[in-house]
Amino acid sequence: MRLDGAYALRAAIAEVHAEAPSATATDWPQILGLSDALQRIEPSAVIALHCAVAVGRRNGLEAGLALIEALLSLRALADFHAEPSAAADLCHRAGRIRCAAAHYRAAAALARQEPKRRFLPQRLAKVGG
Repeated sequence: MRLDGAYALRAAIAEVHAEAPSATATDWPQILGLSDALQRIEPSAVIALHCAVAVGRRNGLEAGLALIEALLSLRALADFHAEPSAAADLCHRAGRIRCAAAHYRAAAALARQEPKRRFLPQRLAKVGG
């Protein structure tokens, strides 16, 4: 399949996710390659965040977390819950519980959609925050 343009890349990313039976079984190298291609033609902080998560799944949690922490410092998504939420997830998976709790608190404070407003405090409670 020839992938031209942002829509085709987004569709390919969605397809890879949809075909995976679980997050663990996802083809993260393919997701990262597609996300990198999307970032090159349509750069954004959200796509950079997606790339960082894919790096964390492909290259290790700490590698992804370092990229997310760098994005957080830029404050490009300062009013969006996704950055601290992604950081919290990677911290939690890496066993960095205090870090996870701090990021879950930040994400919960930024959440605007009701499902996220319910979900993030549950995740915070799960890490003991």
